[in-house]
Amino acid sequence: MCRMFGLTAARPIQARELLRDAPRSLRTLSNEHPDGWGVALRTQDDWMLHRSTECAARCAKYDELVDQVATRLLVAHVRQKTVGEAKLANTHPFRRGAFVFAHNGTVKAVAALVARSSAARLAEIEGDTDSERLFAFLLTRVDEASDIARGLTTGVAELHALAGLGSATFLFSCGERLYAHRLGRSLFTLVRHTAQEERRTAAAIVASERLTDEAWLEVPERTLVAIDVAGESIVQPLAA
Repeated sequence: MCRMFGLTAARPIQARELLRDAPRSLRTLSNEHPDGWGVALRTQDDWMLHRSTECAARCAKYDELVDQVATRLLVAHVRQKTVGEAKLANTHPFRRGAFVFAHNGTVKAVAALVARSSAARLAEIEGDTDSERLFAFLLTRVDEASDIARGLTTGVAELHALAGLGSATFLFSCGERLYAHRLGRSLFTLVRHTAQEERRTAAAIVASERLTDEAWLEVPERTLVAIDVAGESIVQPLAA
């Protein structure tokens, strides 16, 4: 079991509320999920990846990062280990070039995913987790499709067809758009403001649970959504 959230905004905004100050912030949740944390931040044209095997609630590096974060796109995760030891190579989010990925749940049909993944993507795996192998499988489908949304939609359909898969709720980003899939673990979205609200920054958030007392919407089970901010927040179902 893990906890995670992603955020996308029309321009860089601070994220300390969700990372530290909200009633169910990632820092608070790390007391129940103490086996490492990671935050992927999008700069203008690249990712900055911060990870540690310490519990976020007791990590000075995490506290320092929270006070500095201002970004338009973020993927954050705290881990409770199930597959793989608490080491940096097993700590989410994972990055492959322009792509970052975080997973909540346990994939049981790992061999089936490996059999359906390219040798090139399998060779990139650094750790022991089922999560990295799920990432390699999805990247294989994106590579084959030469299109992110189409590749993820194809990959998700394959996941849904696998017997005994386990749980595969994940966040996937290419640096421009955030994708989220629910299978076996809860997932919620929240739209904060739109382009029509003056002096407000349009933003959308997706999280494994409701982090604040606002009106979060539950993503239906077995659904893939695309979350984008391009003048206005959008949560668009791609597959179910």
